Amino acid sequence: MPNENQNGRKVLLDIKGVKQYFPVKKTKFREKQRYVRANDGIDLEIYEGETLGLVGESGCGKSTFGRTILQLYPQTHGDIIYYKDGKPIDLKKQSAEEMRVLRKDLQLIFQDPYSSLNPRMTVGQIIGEGLTSHGIFKKGDPAMKEYIFQIMEECGLATYMFNRYPHQFSGGQRQRIGIARSLALRPKFVVCDEAVSALDVSIQSQILNLLSDLREKAGLTYLFITHDLSVVKYISDRIGVMYLGNMVELAPAEELFANTLHPYTEALLSAIPTTEEDSGRERILLEGDIPSPVNPPSGCKFHTRCRYCQEKCKQEVPEWHDVGGGHYLACHFPLDKKKG
Repeated sequence: MPNENQNGRKVLLDIKGVKQYFPVKKTKFREKQRYVRANDGIDLEIYEGETLGLVGESGCGKSTFGRTILQLYPQTHGDIIYYKDGKPIDLKKQSAEEMRVLRKDLQLIFQDPYSSLNPRMTVGQIIGEGLTSHGIFKKGDPAMKEYIFQIMEECGLATYMFNRYPHQFSGGQRQRIGIARSLALRPKFVVCDEAVSALDVSIQSQILNLLSDLREKAGLTYLFITHDLSVVKYISDRIGVMYLGNMVELAPAEELFANTLHPYTEALLSAIPTTEEDSGRERILLEGDIPSPVNPPSGCKFHTRCRYCQEKCKQEVPEWHDVGGGHYLACHFPLDKKKG
């Protein structure tokens, strides 16, 4: 198959050198056009049927990257190839109408369940809107109501909620409605953008279990964006770590936690709350603020906050490479060398 990589895994999305720059408004003091470098050259393969977790501090470009994959923001540079039934489709080259057809396959679950649902529409109308706009059902078709009932039950919603409005539900129930809206179209790929961060911890686990169950039943592929490492460890097959618009480490979930190689990942993992038995673990504090994405540091962008920084880090951009076993890294001096 043309979409199989060298490890025999089926690739659903092949992302090459993606950059997403947003222009900054000019002032009379600065005539030169400047840009916010939200994504600054990302290479990534997303495999069919996996959950790829994406973590990093707020403002590192995670949500922008998810929306760029879906072409809600057309990328500034690079290619995003979507394999539909094994055939490559370059999303950048699709017209607005062609992209509209593909939206059925590429869906998004929003972060905020309170602002992402139209308060003037009932649950049935919210879930059914995509079904009619994509021509899956005609408006008023009795079969559509039965189908929506089925989707609601799959997402843990009682059918009596069909004619109710979003304000009548809790945050967890609203997020289930948002999930049902996205999954009603039977997509192939779903971006979960901080899908549980606005919910209580007790509700988070229910939503995570629901997403895992739906993935198994429908063969979905997720990009799960979050800043919570304990959540991403629970749900992900692989985890990518982003810093200031770049991917700095990517590995299978267990491998990333057991064999951390990047200093930034090490600092993130040290911040996870632990039990008293693990209290002897060193807590690594990152000094300083995240540099500006408009004017990022030269060399490795993390060097201004890295406790292992050397002169090479300030001058040369580290190469993104495979260190073995599907563990990718962008660092001149990986942690295992430092520890050794």
